[in-house]
Amino acid sequence: MTDLYARMKPTVMPMNEHSHGAVLRSLVIGLTAFLTVVDLFATQAILPTLTRHYGVTPAAMGFAVNASTFGMAVAGLVVGFFSPHIDRRLGILLSLTLLAIPTSLLAVAPNLAAFTALRVIQGLCMASAFALTLAYLGEQCSAMDAGGAFAAYITGNVASNLVGRLVSAAIADGLGLAWNFYFFAALNLTGAVLVYFTIQRVPPMQATAPSYSPLSAMVAHWRNPRLRAAFGIGFCILFAFIGTFTFVNFVLVRPPLSLGMMDLGLVYFVFLPSVVTTLLAGKVALRLGTQPTIWGSLAVAAIGLPLMLAPHLGEVLAGMVLVGVGTFFAQAAATGFVGQVAAENRGVASGAYLACYFCGGLVGTAVLGRLFDTFGWQACVVGVGAALAVAALLTFSLKR
Repeated sequence: MTDLYARMKPTVMPMNEHSHGAVLRSLVIGLTAFLTVVDLFATQAILPTLTRHYGVTPAAMGFAVNASTFGMAVAGLVVGFFSPHIDRRLGILLSLTLLAIPTSLLAVAPNLAAFTALRVIQGLCMASAFALTLAYLGEQCSAMDAGGAFAAYITGNVASNLVGRLVSAAIADGLGLAWNFYFFAALNLTGAVLVYFTIQRVPPMQATAPSYSPLSAMVAHWRNPRLRAAFGIGFCILFAFIGTFTFVNFVLVRPPLSLGMMDLGLVYFVFLPSVVTTLLAGKVALRLGTQPTIWGSLAVAAIGLPLMLAPHLGEVLAGMVLVGVGTFFAQAAATGFVGQVAAENRGVASGAYLACYFCGGLVGTAVLGRLFDTFGWQACVVGVGAALAVAALLTFSLKR
């Protein structure tokens, strides 16, 4: 496994050996993604408990928990800007190691302001590792393999949503809030260990000098209408995802559904289908094209929205499954599209995409949280639908 990443570029080998290497590579890529962002959404499973603990409104607690997206947006932009000068392996390793510090300090955060600040710092560390890994994959994979590699990485992201929430709910319910955060700090360190051993023996990347400055590269990417549209799609995707899976927690614990803490954790098995389907995103986009893939994904998510307004748990869960499958599939397709379209300075392009993506999460939390507190769940769902519609319109610009 130590030389797994060295096999990123295809080589001539027997079919069985090649397939085995591809599966092993995808497994490690997915596990790296899992351990990178497992903190991001795990805390959402204990939102009602945190709301009672700090004595604040759902919107205030939702904003604090999702403040990590602000840190991720800033880090994605900064890391992307300086990407040509950052050693990929060292950057990922340091980011995951440092991530354990704010994660463990969340256990003793005295008030909501401190909690929010620590979540921002978490976001800075997570996005640094995330952006550098995406840039690494874009540079090491051929155009043919890139879609599968990005899909494996996003699949690890999806799995972190499922397992992270389940574990968070179980630990908080059984051992208390503090032990929840200590456990996730240990997972962060596990991610650093994985990176240390899997990237250790990779030969240094071909450090070609960029043809122009990172600022010029950023401007060039933003002037590309296809990339600009992809950035906007990323913004809308996390806007919709955050709106759905942050505030549905409060719907699930209130009458008529009235779920308990452990039941709320088990609800997030709704992400299990997404773990399977997201792996197919690269192949589907390669066969059908990015535009049809994203349109189909957004349509699946949109079908789930009215189901989440029903008073019965089965229908709400079905709606959550569809929104999860649709948004993650669209994210995988859009992420792979950015990595392929940006022929040069892919790190800068990945950073810009991630900055827009996570900005969407922060804005979604603020806007949809206000809608939820003021007008209720129905208004929040309408806001999610509007974000999906904007993403569908932007997809028209992803022309070949």
